Amino acid sequence: MLMSEIISLSKISKKYILGQLEVLALDEVSVAIHENEYVALMGPSGSGKSTMMNILGCLDSPTAGEYYLNGKNVSSMSDADLAETRNREIGFIFQTFNLLPRLTALDNVALPLIYGGMRKNKRDEKAREALSLVGLQDRMDHKPNELSGGQRQRVAIARAIVTDPAIILADEPTGNLDTKTSIEIMGILEKIHHRGNTIVLVTHEPDISDHAHRVIRLRDGKIESDEPNTNIITVNDPNHRYKNS
Repeated sequence: MLMSEIISLSKISKKYILGQLEVLALDEVSVAIHENEYVALMGPSGSGKSTMMNILGCLDSPTAGEYYLNGKNVSSMSDADLAETRNREIGFIFQTFNLLPRLTALDNVALPLIYGGMRKNKRDEKAREALSLVGLQDRMDHKPNELSGGQRQRVAIARAIVTDPAIILADEPTGNLDTKTSIEIMGILEKIHHRGNTIVLVTHEPDISDHAHRVIRLRDGKIESDEPNTNIITVNDPNHRYKNS
């Protein structure tokens, strides 16, 4: 049985003006995502998946339509309200990690908690818990240039979950990683999903989308298909061998 809707897009459109040209990046997209779903967004370049991810992440606002996140209409929020919603409700994981090079892993993870006004000792406690969850309890004092690509992505995942967000948005999270490390990262996302988080994953790689439980494909700003994944690949289930192992 599906849980309550956490994301609801109703006839969302997004237009960009490029000189004399008007580009319709999203064309009346409607979709609902429920609590604890694991959804992959796929589509060729120019399909609208990045625009949709930006709107889901409150990084951009639609030209038309309504977006409800956890029951709140965020499609018409001010920039300040969008920023607050981003920090409170959404955890981001990026292909390029987006870590601050001069900060340790612990301080990078604790950073979102500063914006929430949390005391330092509590921030550090929550950051340690998040880093332990992704297996980096022995790398907390290392800076990004002292970590491998996979370890940096683990720090980015810990930062994404440290605020206990409603949803995790992962934009090509394995795009800069080798196959073995990619599998490890997908295993961590699997664990986070099992903890109860809703995950929306943008990827162009079928091997990565196979981990999601539902796949939404976009083309030319419209939803081309929205189907359950009938062959879910898991990393942590010993009875379901990873297909590349």
